Amino acid sequence: MKALLIKDVYKLGRAGDVKRVADGYGRNFLIPQGLAVLATPGALKQSEKIRQKAAEQRAILNEEMGVVAEHLKGLELSFAARAGETGKLYGSITSQEIADAIQKKTGYAIKRQQIDMQPLRILGEYKIHIRLTMDLIPEVKVVVYREGEAEPNLPVAPKAETIKAKAVKAEPAEVELVEAEPEPAVSHRRPQDRGVYTERSERADAAVARGTNGVEAKPVEAEPEPVEAEPAEAEPAETVSETETGETAEPAAEA
Repeated sequence: MKALLIKDVYKLGRAGDVKRVADGYGRNFLIPQGLAVLATPGALKQSEKIRQKAAEQRAILNEEMGVVAEHLKGLELSFAARAGETGKLYGSITSQEIADAIQKKTGYAIKRQQIDMQPLRILGEYKIHIRLTMDLIPEVKVVVYREGEAEPNLPVAPKAETIKAKAVKAEPAEVELVEAEPEPAVSHRRPQDRGVYTERSERADAAVARGTNGVEAKPVEAEPEPVEAEPAEAEPAETVSETETGETAEPAAEA
């Protein structure tokens, strides 16, 4: 299908562009998220207007975030991590940890979604891109070294309070930088079957809660210790037949 982007989408295109995308990606992600519309003849007539408006807002964002980009450009961060002999980490360094380190070192808070990276799982040096706007994507250096070894001698970045003030003014409005996501998986189950599977799952969970045999176990009261008493005639126990009560005696639960 053809989609008209109404917002900037990272690695896909800018607002006003017409892109051919998979049907599932367009209908299940781009359109519901307000990032694009179906490229109908009527929508295409608005493409130039969308492009011009987005360009104006993008220019404002670039100006406001320019100082932030200069501050982040060339920034170096270091992380100590436990690793095996091959250099593989016992865990990973995530985008959230990178975001926290940037805020601690510069005073500027960014979202982890703005960090273009996969979790770091091996010792070494990495170049990480920070997406501030569609045009401003500064690069920072990340060093992951073995815990217990000397920390790399990295320069200290000065904190700038003015950057915080400028960052607050940056409101993406309709031009929003969003990363293109892969097409979501489509279930091949028939709609009428989904409720059946759900009901079966609920029944199975209930059976597990009651016990593996599906019968709820009832607590068995401890019998009182016998008390010596004078012998007396035992009165005959009154028996009630199943036909009189209409109920069947429930077997005692297994201990």
